[in-house]
Amino acid sequence: MTALLRYQSGLLFRSQRWLAPLLLYAVFIGVGVQAAEPVLDALGFTAAALLPVTAWTVRICLTQEPPAARNVVAAAAGRNRAHLAAFLAGTAWPLLPGTVAVLLVTLVSDRRGIPVPAAAVTGLLAALACALTGAAVGALASRPFLKASGWSLSALVLGSLLAFVVTGSPAKHAMTALTAGARTATADPPWPAFAGALLLAAAAATLACRATARLE
Repeated sequence: MTALLRYQSGLLFRSQRWLAPLLLYAVFIGVGVQAAEPVLDALGFTAAALLPVTAWTVRICLTQEPPAARNVVAAAAGRNRAHLAAFLAGTAWPLLPGTVAVLLVTLVSDRRGIPVPAAAVTGLLAALACALTGAAVGALASRPFLKASGWSLSALVLGSLLAFVVTGSPAKHAMTALTAGARTATADPPWPAFAGALLLAAAAATLACRATARLE
């Protein structure tokens, strides 16, 4: 699996397709987060912006291989493992700028008596919840379920929006926890949202890997 992850990461960075979601995230943070803003409000926006970015990156990794190369890798390592490696690479890389953004926002925002470690842990868990939810959206809005680019991108945008409003969504739960904490100036780490997002991402990855073995 390590070799597959290196292969998928190499494809991603050599193609430079990672630049678009990274720039989108930078624009989101630059426009939506202001210095001296209440820390939990700023962390909520920072985490929320990671959802569509992760969904987009996962879709890039799942669709970046030419069909011939994909067939060669599938023959060598198994189609399930190859698809899982692409999913994991697309999920992991957005977490790096997300983690940096959470730490920087924690330092420059108005913490209003909230300790730095508590704010940072709360922000990181919210970011993980949103990123993992976005990864699930990206997995379900890409091959093998949707192969046409137009339908895939439309599903990606719609799924990202629904993730913030559908009852039971881990991302919505994380945002609700941060909003409630901002009102009371209390950092309450959203562990349930993180656990739910982890289960959701695992279920989506399992479904996608099984489907790709049957449909491709």
